[in-house]
Amino acid sequence: MSKGLVTNAAGRRVRKPKLGQHFLRDEQAARRIVEALGDVSQTTVLEIGPGNGALTALLVRRARRLIAIEIDKVLAAQLRMQFATADNIEVIEGDVLSIDFDTIFGPKPGTSRPGLEWKPEPVDLVGNLPYFLTSDILLRLFEYRRYFRQMVIMVQREVAERISAKPGTRDYGLLSATAQLYTKTERLFTLPPGAFNPPPKVHSSVLRLTVAPQLEKLGVQEGPFIDFLKLSFGQKRKTLWNNLKSQYESGVLRAALNATGVQPNIRAEALPLDKTAALFRALASRNGATS
Repeated sequence: MSKGLVTNAAGRRVRKPKLGQHFLRDEQAARRIVEALGDVSQTTVLEIGPGNGALTALLVRRARRLIAIEIDKVLAAQLRMQFATADNIEVIEGDVLSIDFDTIFGPKPGTSRPGLEWKPEPVDLVGNLPYFLTSDILLRLFEYRRYFRQMVIMVQREVAERISAKPGTRDYGLLSATAQLYTKTERLFTLPPGAFNPPPKVHSSVLRLTVAPQLEKLGVQEGPFIDFLKLSFGQKRKTLWNNLKSQYESGVLRAALNATGVQPNIRAEALPLDKTAALFRALASRNGATS
């Protein structure tokens, strides 16, 4: 298996562990994951990290078109051989964090007509995301969300709890807020270590994320609001006031908190997304007025 360095969401280079060491072997679980996608007979499905093809073998018989992205060159070659007779599958050897989805799903030369708006074909995504890169991969997928209709993903149970956590709970944080900004999240079921070969040391949970961005509804600009979420959750144990005061003047911050009914000593994890957006808008309007 390959080793090397990868860039995480914070822009730091970190060493990645060995890949593909835990393969799904529970056939019933594989069927449940694929069935969570619904009818894909007229749909393109993107599979991330197919590994030894437990899901791929089911998907290739159901999907109109299947694209499998596998970073391990040995596994990618084996998948091409295993499904050589299938004409609806394409195996791409590559890292999902560096794949340009525009080249895969974007308009092809000669397919668009002047004066007509091009709309991408909805794609369903499925995959067992590497535990140490789940957040990075999700942020990448959200960036290209225009291509995806839903994502059925398997992640570490503790990460699933963070993704689906509700405001005011211990697990609610930046990952929760970001995932729920772009999708509606559902926890489907959890698998024990014995469902994999070799067994990992953790349980895994399957989630369905239905792409439903709330940026327009919340009245926020994407880039600045994501930066605001990062600032708000910067130090999870600190109050919202202490996290925000490094970027906003005290008077502006106090006025915005008063206007939105947010207590200065509250933590970001206690605020629902719409309340966080209201505070962001209030701060943006007051910053603009004082600049």
